[in-house]
Amino acid sequence: MRLPGFIRRHPRVSIVSALVVLLGAGSVLAANAIVVLSSEGDTTSHDPQQLPNAQAALVLGAQVDPDGRMSAMLADRVGQAIALWRAGKVDRVLVSGDHHSFKYDEPGIMREALLRAGVPPEAIFTDHAGFNTWASMVRARRVFEVRSVIVVTQGFHMARALYLARAAGLQASGLDADLRGYGKQGTKSDVREVLARVKAVGSAITHQHVLLGPELPITGDGRTSWGPAPPPGTPAAGAPAG
Repeated sequence: MRLPGFIRRHPRVSIVSALVVLLGAGSVLAANAIVVLSSEGDTTSHDPQQLPNAQAALVLGAQVDPDGRMSAMLADRVGQAIALWRAGKVDRVLVSGDHHSFKYDEPGIMREALLRAGVPPEAIFTDHAGFNTWASMVRARRVFEVRSVIVVTQGFHMARALYLARAAGLQASGLDADLRGYGKQGTKSDVREVLARVKAVGSAITHQHVLLGPELPITGDGRTSWGPAPPPGTPAAGAPAG
């Protein structure tokens, strides 16, 4: 069999390129194996009643539309957090997500949905700097002084979330928020998760720096974590249901 012309002319470059590809693929496979295997034996369920009690539900952020409407995934996470609260499984609900401007406020919109569902304001804590899963876990432990959580997210994300929760020092179980099909968004999330697990392992091993701030113990009044009210007319000021 004749080798392609480029390989015959540049054998060293071709060998190096092949090694880089193999090492990259190996890293992806190894990271995914670490995350998935570490989740074996984790306590997870679709049913809040099947989970042990914990200090707090940790609801991880997801996409919010420009009009302030929660994406299907985020709405389902919040719905499951409400079910946890009503089941008496948690004393507090910590919503953690991206809040890079008043116009984009995942935790604020989740908080408003919880309030409309009857969760008392003092029981709702907002983490405005949960820019990724690792940050949410580290901040839950170090800023909010949480010891035990029930992580609320979709199944594709759960193994990574619980892996990072343990790496951050949390005792964690998981409530699966897959309450419907998510179409193309679900497919994209499944694909992205393969690479996200590589980043997760790197963050856990290196203890990647996370923006912290004043301590806001989860045993206190959640309203101390809310921050300033959004200006009138911004989505979080009157967020619709998802």
